[in-house]
This record gives sequence, structure tokens and C-alpha cells, in this order.
Amino acid sequence: MNTPRQLVNSIVLPAIEPTSPQWLSKARAHLDVLTKPLGSLGRLEDFAAQMVSIRRQDYAVPLRKAVYVFAADHGITAEGVSAYPSEVTRQMVLNFISHGAAINVLAKLHNVDLNVVDVGVDSEFDGIDGLLHRKVRLGTRNMLHEPAMSSEELTEAFNVGLNLANDVKAQGYSTVAVGEMGIGNTTAASAITSLLTHKPVDLITGRGTGLNSEALKHKRQVIEAVLKKHFGDLRKNTPAKPLDILRTVGGLEIAAMTGFILGAAQRGVAVVVDGFISTAAAAIAFAAVPQVRDYLFAGHQSEEPGHQALLEYLGLKPILALNMRLGEGTGAVLAMPILESAMCLYNQMATFESAGVSEAKD
Repeated sequence: MNTPRQLVNSIVLPAIEPTSPQWLSKARAHLDVLTKPLGSLGRLEDFAAQMVSIRRQDYAVPLRKAVYVFAADHGITAEGVSAYPSEVTRQMVLNFISHGAAINVLAKLHNVDLNVVDVGVDSEFDGIDGLLHRKVRLGTRNMLHEPAMSSEELTEAFNVGLNLANDVKAQGYSTVAVGEMGIGNTTAASAITSLLTHKPVDLITGRGTGLNSEALKHKRQVIEAVLKKHFGDLRKNTPAKPLDILRTVGGLEIAAMTGFILGAAQRGVAVVVDGFISTAAAAIAFAAVPQVRDYLFAGHQSEEPGHQALLEYLGLKPILALNMRLGEGTGAVLAMPILESAMCLYNQMATFESAGVSEAKD
């Protein structure tokens, strides 16, 4: 057994203030006097109350929305775990910059500012505008043979996200979606999911970009070998530390998303996570700083089987279920108008008193 060494004490986890129970109670009380039967707006009322508990006195300010798509490559692709070659990561980043991807269409439609971040694509983008250049290294190492990242690389990638969260607040964004692009990253997310939830690899590992049955079997075998090499029986006995999990079997984009999620929550910004990969980052963030949970919304339910396990681990219910498994932040951006609708209802509906409408009898 090759047990991962302890992470050097180089990552400073942000302190996150819990959301306000007073504002949550105030929001519930306000929702109950709007001109509708009690609870008749269903989960929209839950979304509005959670958002008010996050935003507090700024609850009436219109939402300003952004999506951050973090891109990186994975050394594990050398083991044949993806239906697509690793160069697709670079090609899709260029597609984002050229406004040709699904996330471009949805972000434009829903007035969400799009930011594409190169954290670790195995290619150089020198001289290309429209990209946030934050490369840590040219992809992770092959985690079947060695940890995906060194402690220093993990710290650098984590801090990329943390620093971008500073920009989010400075630019006045109140709600952010978190997406990704990286061939091979469902393999990393599956390894993370198994270690955090203690569920068998076979139950939480899906087809990713579209593997056939034989290739899926091989992918699961590779993940099992990765976990045995780095963690052995540790995952059955003593839970691994979340940042050690991230360093050993994660990705540079997953590390950056983890820092970004924690940094956004620290600054009182609501975070809409996308599918399997970004939820893996949210789960690492939650394992490290549980208070982050109150700032999270699950944009949708991915078709990847591990996503359901992570949502249960986080205690989140997805806003949408559209049988999607694309990534890029698409499901999270699609969910943003639902949150926006919930806040508009909260802020603009009349109360029984203001409208002169009789309330229900006791």
C-alpha cells in the first residue's frame, strides 16, 4: 500500500460565516403573507428563502450572474479511460473563445457573463484573447502511477480559484455558476466520489463522454487500481483528508473550482454547481469547510451515476433534471433563471395587506 503523505500546510482554508437564520426566518415570514396559498410556490419559496439568507439586506438588488468554466487535462487519459483524445480539451477551449459551444449559447441567452479559465490544459494559448491564463502545469500526472499533483501544484491551483473569487465580489456578481472542461475528469471525479461517500466504484462510475460497455469496465478497473495504490484499505477504515484526496486523484480544474467555491461563499456569493465534476469540487469544499453548504445550489441532476451520490453527500436537491451530462456549466446556467424567478416573486408580489386580499381562515 502506498499511503499518500500528509498535505503540506500550505493551503489556508477560508473562514466562512454561516448564512443568517434571522434573515431566513424573515424570508419565510414574508413568503407566507404574499398573495398565494401557503407554500403554493413549492421549491421556489425554498430558493428565495435561501437566497435571502445569503444576500441579507441586498435581497432586493437584481442578481448579477457569471459562469466560470475551468479547463485542464488529466494524465490518466493515457490509460484509455475516455472515448475522446485529450486534445479535445484544447479544442473545446478554443470553441468557447469562438462562442461556439453550448455554454456560450446559454450564457448569452440568460445574460450570464462567461469566463473561461485555463488552469492546466496540456497546450499553450499564448496570445489568445478572451481567456483567463492561470495555467499551473500542462495537465496532471497519471494518477495510476503517482499522485496527480504535488502539494505545491495543488496549492497553486486552489489559489487560482480563491483569487478569482476575489474578482467575483469586486465586479459585483451576486450569483456564480461553476463549470469545467477536461477530458478524463469523470475518472477523477469518480475516484473522489468513492473516497468521500465510501460507495463502490462500480456504482458511481459512468460512461463519461460515451464509453461502450467494455471501455466502461476498463475505466472502473483503472479507478480501482488507482484507489488501491494510493489509499489501500485506508478508505474502509480511516477517511482520507479531503485535500489529500484532491491532490492525489483530483484535477487542476477541480482544485481551482474547490478554491473558487470556498472563496465565493466566504464573500457571500451564491454558488450554483453544475454536474458531476463541479459537484465533486463542491463535495471536497464541503468536506473541508462544512459551512459552504448553505451557499450552494445544485443546478441539475447529471446522468452520471456518481452525481446522485455526491448530491446525497452534500444534502442538495437538484433544481432541474434534464438527462444532461455535458458539463461546461450548462446545467447550472439553465438553473439560474429559476433562482432569478424565485427572487422576483419574493420582491415583487403583493402581500395580502397591500393588495387588500382576504387571507385564508384559520
